[in-house]
Amino acid sequence: MRRRKPPRIPDVILDQLLAGADAKTAFDPDGLLDDLKKALAERVLNAEMDHHLAGEEPGNRRNGYGKKTVITDSGQIELEVPRDRQARFDPQLIAKYQRRFPGFDDKIISMYARGMSTREIVGHLRDLYGIDVSPDLISAVTDAVLEEVAAWQARPLEPVYPLIFFDALRVKIRDEGLVRNKAVHIALGVRADGTKEILGLWLEQNEGAKFWLRVMNEMKNRGVEDVLIAVVDGLKGFPEAITVVFPQAMVQTCIVHLLRHSLNFVSWKDRKPVAAALKEIYRAVDAEAGEIALTAFEDGPWGKKYPAIGQSWRRAWTEVVPFYAFPGDVRRILYTTNSIEALNSKLRRAVRARGHFPSDEAATKLLFLVLNRSEKEWIMPPREWSMAKSQFAVLFGERFTRAMT
Repeated sequence: MRRRKPPRIPDVILDQLLAGADAKTAFDPDGLLDDLKKALAERVLNAEMDHHLAGEEPGNRRNGYGKKTVITDSGQIELEVPRDRQARFDPQLIAKYQRRFPGFDDKIISMYARGMSTREIVGHLRDLYGIDVSPDLISAVTDAVLEEVAAWQARPLEPVYPLIFFDALRVKIRDEGLVRNKAVHIALGVRADGTKEILGLWLEQNEGAKFWLRVMNEMKNRGVEDVLIAVVDGLKGFPEAITVVFPQAMVQTCIVHLLRHSLNFVSWKDRKPVAAALKEIYRAVDAEAGEIALTAFEDGPWGKKYPAIGQSWRRAWTEVVPFYAFPGDVRRILYTTNSIEALNSKLRRAVRARGHFPSDEAATKLLFLVLNRSEKEWIMPPREWSMAKSQFAVLFGERFTRAMT
């Protein structure tokens, strides 16, 4: 029989705290939990003062208390903060000019990451906790994320990535009094062990070879020396730019995006049979068989009803062909929807809830937080990876085994 883990706070102490109190009100504003926060915070502040005075000159000593109201995640509490005669005491728990209890900022950032606007967060805090804060305070808390974004965007990367998915998402941003469409480009890297990592995000109104060359050079400066396969969705100027910086990289059109683009031409009732017919193309044995299947689709009933589908596959065919050189395990990794599509779904949901952004910085903050939360959920590599990596070792030899070290 499994033994019960002893509580971190002994029952006898909990009984003393609850003695004579109504347990139902323990979590209410100004209830037992707030009293406990206040008592513990003041105990820590007094301990900090004792430590401070121990290293001070003999003439410096306590000089009473000052009152300070701080915002917590359950309301507001008033603390008695000790003072010293020389006014040199700067508490670590709650700094001199800090008005928010530790952990409160994290809740604001969490709500912002879920797509809530600053005014929605203000209303939520007022309704749930009875706290009145200004939209400027919420903006100040979330603006602190920009420093984290800058550090994240400049962090070192792995020397070799077997796979990198490059994708773009359109967002509306107010710029010079007008709401413009801008593209947010995201790079999702897959390491040699199959784990995934967001390599960066870039906001750009116009894409092209110059933009992608800058992105590739940035990745190289951050430590990337080789990319085995770059999976893209027909990004303008991308193939030319990546082969300049990473000459051995193989550029592959994203089959998922090609399928989704194809089905955009199709009525809802025809989608299922058309999708089944397209499987014959990307599941063909080799490139020659794939082109025969594409011709058969174009000549068939669905190809004649929706001729734009065949045309879109023909335009992308040069970047589709490399796909056929890979065995089934690697192909499933390349056209699986589990990684990049799940990420896109979360980003679109957050963007849809916001409508448009007041600035590039506001869009960057939200998208970074969504990406950051998503990345923490990626624990296991794709189930196909154990088979795929042995195929990568054969196909790419030392280039892949180098990534394993």
